Amino acid sequence: MTITIAAWNVNSIKARLERTLEWVREARPDVLCLQELKCEEAAFPREAFEDEGYNVAVDGQKTYNGVAVLSKFPIEETLRGLPGGDGDDHARYLEAVIAAPSRPIRVVSVYMPNGNPAPGPKYDYKLSWMDRLITRTRELLDYEEVLAIAGDYNIIPTADDVHDPAAWADDALFRPESRAKYRALLNLGLTPAFEQSGGGAHQYTFWDYQAGAWQRNNGIRIDHILLSPEGADRLRGFTIHKDERAKEKPSDHVPVVAELDV
Repeated sequence: MTITIAAWNVNSIKARLERTLEWVREARPDVLCLQELKCEEAAFPREAFEDEGYNVAVDGQKTYNGVAVLSKFPIEETLRGLPGGDGDDHARYLEAVIAAPSRPIRVVSVYMPNGNPAPGPKYDYKLSWMDRLITRTRELLDYEEVLAIAGDYNIIPTADDVHDPAAWADDALFRPESRAKYRALLNLGLTPAFEQSGGGAHQYTFWDYQAGAWQRNNGIRIDHILLSPEGADRLRGFTIHKDERAKEKPSDHVPVVAELDV
């Protein structure tokens, strides 16, 4: 059985609802992790996705952040909020166990802090948030499950993942400390679906709205799906749905999809 797991920062589900539904009807992902909802849970258009056959879990926040997991299969349990952050009320982490027919699958919809300006308090928060994610991931890997941590990491992994490395050298998304934390996450045993599927240089997932970035292909790759060993063994493909960025009223991110044979 093949299952598709998608991630998409929609940059406001209210502003992008019809665009999101249109893509969902075309791509029909089995599991969809959404980020940057910019709404509280009560304001999330749950019925619109339930009408498309999805079970819905949401961790929302007014105006900012917000993550969701949509699943064609029952959602058995959820964890809202990344453990270890006393007083951290940012809606950036939603963990869900999906009751897929052949085996349970654990997915995490993750929206990592941007961290700019760096250095500074926002960058310190980003790095500490990543430390907490590393701690939680170490715990999850002990379960030896099919696990996908999917979403907007706000991390440019390498110089091949940005149109102009020099222009981003001091940005929180590309600073060496950020990339070192990302590598530490991978070193726990996670595999990037993009790389394992043979992804090459300069294949982007984000283009800014400003300065003709899309028209000039001045992009960055910051949306990732990382898999546990049990998930990586079952990976059959990975796709960046770049065409979504060219449509009317697009998000500045595009969906990414991993295909697993479970």
